[in-house]
Amino acid sequence: MIIPVVSGDIREVSTSVLAYIGDAVFELYVRLHAAARTSSKSGTLHKKVITFVRAQAQANAIRVLTPELTEDETMIFRRAKNSNPGSMAKNASPADYKYATGLEAVIGYLYLTDQQERLDYLLQRIVMTEMAIEKGEIDVHGSKE
Repeated sequence: MIIPVVSGDIREVSTSVLAYIGDAVFELYVRLHAAARTSSKSGTLHKKVITFVRAQAQANAIRVLTPELTEDETMIFRRAKNSNPGSMAKNASPADYKYATGLEAVIGYLYLTDQQERLDYLLQRIVMTEMAIEKGEIDVHGSKE
């Protein structure tokens, strides 16, 4: 895949752009993950994918995975989470939306800085964490906002 690596200082890229790219990268990863593990029709696949890419699921995953972030990833996450978004999701709390935006920005940052190995690791951890939360193996209720 051709990756348009950012040639300048990544800190100068707005967090909304990082999140925009990260959202696309994450959705593609989850779609490929779901398609590789089932022979379902596209409608069924879409329903599975939505459970992973919705803001609440992303927010819950990053709440669990925050301690695993590097210093640079934490900086990007906080910048994006604390930014003032132009809009809010209809089906997510403001806190979940901000956490999801932070996670997407980290994914976008890793993608645009061509940190493929770290990106692959984090995407796998997100999906595994979301699956564990869904099964009740990890409790995120009571997490601090």
